[in-house]
Amino acid sequence: MAHTNKWQTHAARLWALRTEADFTALAVEMFRLHFRHNPVYRDYVTRVFPSLREEDVTDEGQIPFLPIELFKSHRVLLDGCEPTGYFESSGTGGATSKHWLVEPELYEESCVRGFEYAFGPVSDYTFLALLPNYLEQKHSSLVHMVRTLMAFSPSPYHGFYLNETDRLAEVLRQTEAEGRQVLLLGVTFALLELAEKGWPGFPLRHVRVMETGGMKGRRKEIVRDELHTVLRRSFGLPHIYSEYGMCELFSQAYLHEDGRFVCPPWMRVRLRSVYDPLRAAAPGESGGIDVIDLANLYSCPFISTQDLGRQWPDGRFTVLGRFDGSDIRGCNLMVQ
Repeated sequence: MAHTNKWQTHAARLWALRTEADFTALAVEMFRLHFRHNPVYRDYVTRVFPSLREEDVTDEGQIPFLPIELFKSHRVLLDGCEPTGYFESSGTGGATSKHWLVEPELYEESCVRGFEYAFGPVSDYTFLALLPNYLEQKHSSLVHMVRTLMAFSPSPYHGFYLNETDRLAEVLRQTEAEGRQVLLLGVTFALLELAEKGWPGFPLRHVRVMETGGMKGRRKEIVRDELHTVLRRSFGLPHIYSEYGMCELFSQAYLHEDGRFVCPPWMRVRLRSVYDPLRAAAPGESGGIDVIDLANLYSCPFISTQDLGRQWPDGRFTVLGRFDGSDIRGCNLMVQ
């Protein structure tokens, strides 16, 4: 099949999604595409759900999710696609995941539209990034996301920073003086190091601070509520924001003021039972986070993560932590 250069038609449908019925129809269509033409996904589904037939799936709740670990051991891609590059996970040891890119423009548009769905026009923001470790990686999806957002905003103050806290503080003084809206985005350990130094030492009236997670072995992990309490107190801000994304996804969810993540219209989170990962979690029950990301056109739109979460009736969710590292049931059938 020739899939390349077809993303514009698919993307037009993504950005036009308005109702649950529209989302379900496109999700079922994407399931059939990947069941027929994605060798890794088809192999997983037929091994773990041997009695499932393509025509049996008429609702998104019937769609199987691919264990995220298979991105470490397999090339997850539709037949006939020629990748132009890849995103790689930031693992601290062992195998890393690779998400092969066929149309990077689709990822970039998803980044911009997803951000604007959560926070308004990208062009209104200055983006300042504290992403040590990630900057050293040539294939970081997080760095690419931030660079994409910077490219769509005319601010002259965008920048990545490592240990240049004095220079970063000076930029913030300037943006504060000019009343510019700033998103200061950083990995957890970098933001904590700033907080412990009492940085920046002056009020931040036009700044949103967003943590992206990640101690990367640098510090002891702490729960998000505790982290946000420390950061709010240090930066003198009423709220701290978060981004939920990973190299295996083309889309991101963002944490809002009420402490719950919001997905863009082409992304959904579903919870699976912690006792039986092939069954949906009961209403009100915490469970493993499964993600439908319809922007994942060429790899796989149905991803089963190792994150643990809770979901509310309106579809928003919180992340409670991670599983203990054990493989999702059925994954071992595919690892060679």
